[in-house]
Amino acid sequence: MSKNTITRSDLAESVFHEIGLSRAESAMLVEQVLDAISDALVAGSNVKLSSFGSFILRQKSGRMGRNPKTGQEVPIDSRRVLTFRASQLMRDRINAKAVRS
Repeated sequence: MSKNTITRSDLAESVFHEIGLSRAESAMLVEQVLDAISDALVAGSNVKLSSFGSFILRQKSGRMGRNPKTGQEVPIDSRRVLTFRASQLMRDRINAKAVRS
């Protein structure tokens, strides 16, 4: 997993090596975890993963925006946005790694 982007298959492969489930079971486990997180977010719940971070839903109100090319005002509808906030432990780990590099 030395790539810059970790994929679902990379996660499943990691579960396969660490836990010893079959590759198919590992892939199914990863899918079930991601589905549970997705379902909670779709239902409007925030998701907190201890020592990792929180996925937080926010409601943004509608506003007037401007097309930068033409300068024309364009209405932007209200919408829900998803943000991620890393836990303090995760931020410390990331910053410790950055200092050593």
